[in-house]
Amino acid sequence: MTRVKELPLTALQFYATAPYPCSYLPGKTARSQVATPSHVIHADLYGELVNLGFRRSGLYTYRPYCDECNACTATRILAKQFIPNRSQKRSKKKHAGLIARILNLSYQEEHFALYQQYQKDRHPSQESNPDNQEQYQQFLLQSRVNSRLVEFRDGPNDANPGQLRMVSMIDILEQGISSVYTFFDTSDSSTSYGSYSILWQIERAIELALPYLYLGYYIQDSEKMAYKAKFQPLEGLIEDQWQSIIGP
Repeated sequence: MTRVKELPLTALQFYATAPYPCSYLPGKTARSQVATPSHVIHADLYGELVNLGFRRSGLYTYRPYCDECNACTATRILAKQFIPNRSQKRSKKKHAGLIARILNLSYQEEHFALYQQYQKDRHPSQESNPDNQEQYQQFLLQSRVNSRLVEFRDGPNDANPGQLRMVSMIDILEQGISSVYTFFDTSDSSTSYGSYSILWQIERAIELALPYLYLGYYIQDSEKMAYKAKFQPLEGLIEDQWQSIIGP
């Protein structure tokens, strides 16, 4: 019998979704190419898909497949060659007191409450229809690869276990860490938790002797996605080849 980890990409089928409103570029429609069946997409096969520009949301593995737009570019940071800029150095120094704890996937009410507040503050258009507990679990707590939750807290003391400030979901693959999603406390606009999470993940990739941190899609004309070009050196999957993306 063929083992799952020996299954080639030809064991998969791919289909395109119907058009839907783009989440990042106003007035645009988007489509996705979805890899199925999901039950055979374990770590080795998913690693191959990531190198082809795919991402996952829970058990759903996809990449952009738009008819008239190619703005989304899959990205990865070259971990060992990464050089922080001045702003990133400040972020690392500012949040150096955060304590990171790596956890297996599990539902925690405190995490869900932070996620809901983050969604409300950062994605107000979804406020009328926020994710419920089941949707949250399907999005972040279902995985067939080597996934972890990383929670970041203020330094604990005898009276307090430490205020939860941020939670990151990561996949640990053979060729790198894939950053799945991060949500954090948005109550203080002077913080830079998102940048700090990326810096922390780069350091973990180096510790694990993994060459890349996969950072999701870069969209030059989207404020939500253009920040990724600030992490250099950065490569993007352009015309089926990983090529340098020059930062601002």
